[in-house]
Amino acid sequence: MTPTHPSEPPQPGDAQLNGASGTLHQGPDTGPIEVVPPPPPPMSVPPMPASVPMPAQVPGPMPVNPQFGAQMHEPPMHEPLMHEQVYEQQMAETQVYSQLNSETIMRAQRDEPAGGWRRAVLKLSGGLINPGPSADELAHREILHRIRRPLLQSHRIAVTSIKGGVGKTTVSTLLGLVMAENRGDRVIVLDANPDAGTLADRLTGESSITVRELLRDLDRINSWTEVSRYTSLAGRLQVLASEQDPAAGDAFSREEYEHICGLLDRFFNVIITDSGTGLVHSAMEGTLKLADSVIIVGAPTVDGAGRASKTLDWLFAHGHGSLASDAVAVLSCDRTSDEVDLGLIQAHFAARCRAVVQIPHDPHLATGGRVELARLRPETREAAYRLAAVMADRFTT
Repeated sequence: MTPTHPSEPPQPGDAQLNGASGTLHQGPDTGPIEVVPPPPPPMSVPPMPASVPMPAQVPGPMPVNPQFGAQMHEPPMHEPLMHEQVYEQQMAETQVYSQLNSETIMRAQRDEPAGGWRRAVLKLSGGLINPGPSADELAHREILHRIRRPLLQSHRIAVTSIKGGVGKTTVSTLLGLVMAENRGDRVIVLDANPDAGTLADRLTGESSITVRELLRDLDRINSWTEVSRYTSLAGRLQVLASEQDPAAGDAFSREEYEHICGLLDRFFNVIITDSGTGLVHSAMEGTLKLADSVIIVGAPTVDGAGRASKTLDWLFAHGHGSLASDAVAVLSCDRTSDEVDLGLIQAHFAARCRAVVQIPHDPHLATGGRVELARLRPETREAAYRLAAVMADRFTT
């Protein structure tokens, strides 16, 4: 073989080596010598450490639809949909609008007193000096808030006691006047005394139309206007008088009382029943059966407190335990004596009843005539308001 110069091109039949290492193959005499390099060794990829974050995936070209030869479009992976953006914007605007109300727009103003020297100082200073309401005024506002507790259905209150002459009618009168004066719904007081009760005399002085006429026309009454023909008004309080003929009073039975209450439930929110003396007459049975709350009236005397306690015993013994345990005891202090331990009497009823309210002696009530809240002593009027608040605490809302 003749040696060749590096710059000369290879001649046919010479061996050619492609690469530093390889296999030399001798081709045919007229063909070149083919050198085939060995296959590269397999590459081992080291595992990626857990702490190294994965690179973000770069979207490649869209796949081609073989049928139409066009790229298929896909929605972007990280771009929010248009309706989500609109929803978030609407929610943000709603939150901004909801902040524009009377509480956020109006500047805070200090509470002003309603009366007394505090109100006088506020007026004389032209509003520059505002001492604010007193503690008594704030407490009275809280009582009014309780009295005005809304009702979802009618509520029936029975005022009762075994003993007569302890002030049942007086308590019914005060309770009805306060509730009717301070509530926005309809309040009625019903005289269920079978022995010519005096409830109408203490409130309106009108007793010509009584519960007897209402019972007679019960089936023909279908509206508030028709009901009001049988009642009289004491301010905003509706009054339904009892039968004034004692001989006809026995006809007011349990069934008739239930019929009367069924009618009053349709047109009144609060129904106060001034029951007669004793607990065994027929009308009293219906009163206790339908009552939602009970007031036990007594007096801070030996007989008055003892009879009120026996009233609770009777209620427990005759299947009215829930009414008795939730009852409110009212001590009418028309008669008092220093020889009687008033604190002991209050503690006795506080242990057996939900609350105890004391109505102090008042010259206006002692007359036995028509009752007007404006003519009561402040402590008597406050006690009547406190009684109304305690009874309204049980109203169903």
